[in-house]
Amino acid sequence: MQYFKPAGASTFAGDAMPFTHNGVFHLIYLLDQGHHQGLGGLGGHQWAHATTTDLVHWEHHPLAIAITEPWEGSICTGSVFVHDRTYYAFYATRMRDWTQHLALATSTDGIRFEKQAPNPLASPSRRYDPEHFRDPFVFQDPATGTFHILVTSMLAEPELAGRGGCLAHLTSTDLRTWEEAEPFLITGYPGAPECADLFTWNDWTYLIFSHDLVAHYRMARGPLGPWLRPPVDTFDGPLAAVMKTAPFGDRRIGVAWIGTREGDTDTGTRQWGGNLILRELIQHPDGTLGTRFVPEVFPVHGQPLDLPISALTADVAGSASAIRVGSSPGLAVAAVTGIPRSCRITMRVDPRGSGARPAPEFGLRLRSAGLFAEGYDLRFRPHDATVSLQDAGLTQVHEISHPFNLDIVTYEDIIDICIAGQRCLINRLPERRGDHLFLYSRDGPVSFENIEVVPQP
Repeated sequence: MQYFKPAGASTFAGDAMPFTHNGVFHLIYLLDQGHHQGLGGLGGHQWAHATTTDLVHWEHHPLAIAITEPWEGSICTGSVFVHDRTYYAFYATRMRDWTQHLALATSTDGIRFEKQAPNPLASPSRRYDPEHFRDPFVFQDPATGTFHILVTSMLAEPELAGRGGCLAHLTSTDLRTWEEAEPFLITGYPGAPECADLFTWNDWTYLIFSHDLVAHYRMARGPLGPWLRPPVDTFDGPLAAVMKTAPFGDRRIGVAWIGTREGDTDTGTRQWGGNLILRELIQHPDGTLGTRFVPEVFPVHGQPLDLPISALTADVAGSASAIRVGSSPGLAVAAVTGIPRSCRITMRVDPRGSGARPAPEFGLRLRSAGLFAEGYDLRFRPHDATVSLQDAGLTQVHEISHPFNLDIVTYEDIIDICIAGQRCLINRLPERRGDHLFLYSRDGPVSFENIEVVPQP
């Protein structure tokens, strides 16, 4: 399911709604036609569904919730909550007049869902913009037993112009009848916080919401806050859109998507909907979160390739087992040729080489050609703790000042990076197709060790 896209040239995967019950990991996602252009731009989305017990073998099921009524313009993002052996699927319907309302479908087996009356189950009050009332997420407060729904909303009369985006808050004692409470969170960002997710993990509760498709999170000691913002409040690079999560044993798996680009160029407009991305969340001792690759979704295929490594500049020494690039001022470059378009590249990087301090800048140039010709630069800058891959980047990546493991997966036009098993960065770069990988350093020594390149199917 890593990088999965539904069959069809104009069919894509959108927002994911994973959940787990009785050892089965359910991956529900929005089935998209034409990049949110279905049914005259209303979306026309429906809930697609796949399940697994091991994250390796997946079974695809019929649509969990489909458009069945003439007034339904889109079955929007929601959540599934299991209570007393019943699966409650809460979703929003975008009507043909563009207003949004909450609805409910139930199931006894988690596969076949039936829409329930009344439909709508709940509608926005006058407090909220009727065209922003979607993405219901349901949880239960273990202390009181009360059920809560968080809803993507916009205040009709915000205190600050354009800053009324909030999570509306409804409560219930039976999952059927809901009462409006005060807004759960007003983020202060422009636009509405979308696709909420709330979970407790090792004494911390986390609240996730997305702005401009980028998932942010907050931390608290209980499900109702007060909420703390961590120093780095995002999970991945900016192109991993709308991450939501579910448990898998004692682990936590996140699912996001990366949109396609319009046309076969690196500067094309990014589209809504594309390929699914799976991540494993990690929890640091202070409660903050990171992400890494999910090992099960990257099966091993074949042996590492025996590829030649050559020096393009004089300041390069060593071999594939340990190649040192640079020691004096200037740019030093080594080349590896014959890189497959779809492969996995792993290595150990020592940003200090034989020096006492990390080099100011180093990195890899991917899918390049010739003598350090244009390619895709994966750039590390330890002095300001940043990592970038073309127009996507990460900040506060302090791990790159010390030796770290680097894991790179290239799949068709996707390049996916995992740094030190703690931070991930993904981009979609369709234009360049060279088979050269360049290792470079600027103004200081860097060692690239244990380099392996394994083809992927």
